[in-house]
Amino acid sequence: MRVQMHMQAWQHLLQGFIMTPCTRLLVKMNSRRHCHSFQSTNVGDNKYTTHDGPLSGIRVIDLTRILAGPFATMVLGDFGAEIIKVERPDKGDETRSWGPPFLGTESCYFLSVNRNKKSIAVNLKHPEGVSVMHDLAKCSDVLIENYIPGVLDRLGLGYDKLKVVAPHLVYCTISGYGSSGPYHNRPGYDVMAASVGGLLGVTGPEGGEPCKVGVAMTDLTTGLYAHGAIMAALLDRQKTGCGQKVDCSLLATQISCMVNLASNFLNGGKEAKKWGTAHESIVPYQAFPTNDGCLTVGALSNKQFSALCQTIGLENLLQDERFSTNALRVTNRVALISALSQTFQQKSTKEWLAILDGCSFPYAPINSISQAFSDPQVIHDQMIQIIEHPSIGEIKQVAPAVSFSSSLNKIRTAPPVLGQHTRYVLLDILQYSVEKVEELKKQGVIYGA
Repeated sequence: MRVQMHMQAWQHLLQGFIMTPCTRLLVKMNSRRHCHSFQSTNVGDNKYTTHDGPLSGIRVIDLTRILAGPFATMVLGDFGAEIIKVERPDKGDETRSWGPPFLGTESCYFLSVNRNKKSIAVNLKHPEGVSVMHDLAKCSDVLIENYIPGVLDRLGLGYDKLKVVAPHLVYCTISGYGSSGPYHNRPGYDVMAASVGGLLGVTGPEGGEPCKVGVAMTDLTTGLYAHGAIMAALLDRQKTGCGQKVDCSLLATQISCMVNLASNFLNGGKEAKKWGTAHESIVPYQAFPTNDGCLTVGALSNKQFSALCQTIGLENLLQDERFSTNALRVTNRVALISALSQTFQQKSTKEWLAILDGCSFPYAPINSISQAFSDPQVIHDQMIQIIEHPSIGEIKQVAPAVSFSSSLNKIRTAPPVLGQHTRYVLLDILQYSVEKVEELKKQGVIYGA
């Protein structure tokens, strides 16, 4: 009954749109696909369902590894999409071996971005492996990959090939520098794209060496761009019935994320520089040492600056014309920061947090990771969740960052072991015979079946 109701809703959605060849194929494909993807299936000790999130019924082929791509597909999986992670039979995603630390046999790195996914291990260099992927593309909605541009084309799995086999498919590619241009065939990694894109040049203490951000923010923001672009392409497919290619790159992401610094240069001719924790255009807005740590404090308006000075006992600064406006505070940054720093160093972070509690201006302690996960707000938001892993027992996961009023965005399954779902995908989704699966395994095309 659920499948019938879903198909009626799907076909009603397409009414009024032009019935292009892609649209007709899409209706046909979904009539076959959803009879399997909407079932609840037991695999080992885990129960996998795909009908309890806003992306329920959307199937994603995940040909990504490392961070940007897996982060994007994890977000889609949290939203309820069925993510089929395709891995190399010999070692899988490279991050499976990135450690220590390890939890049992699994690296903590891999565990961080691969929940809510099914793992199949397929040899993409074998013609039969390519055939498996073509069959999977026909009954999927999205394919996302982050190989070096041209690699999948040579294997027969590039966009031009798959759009013939599955014209409804949204094909998202993530690369370091894009699919064309002088750098297109370079391997792309976070710190390199952040270097070319200017982020490392503006990160770190004033006058100090360039620094990378503590986590791979260029990778992560590219993953978020990819996830949003995929959602937009799926919405566009509702109008046209056709899929399309989505091209994301670390460098383009990094350039776009330079935001005000980019505008300052493009429109004001001002070269960016390193400011440490300080802000180029707002003073004060930075970290201040206490007598046992650090905290960050900001005053983004004259009203907030007045409240700050009154709260910490520096009312005399309000009478100083040098600090009467933000523009003047920026000009006289050194004198103002010196006065504030001397005051903040007189008490502990805990004492200052008690004094600042309830103030109208922004402030925060600078936490370690352990302190962050012990923070009362983080605990209130239930940002740590425990889930059962099929081979190593209980593991802890960082919860999804957003919630919906009437849909579920949640951790459903633990990160998979390599090839855990190969047999399920081939038998239940692709409807291969047991004999064919055994033959593929014998030929070394698949692993885990």
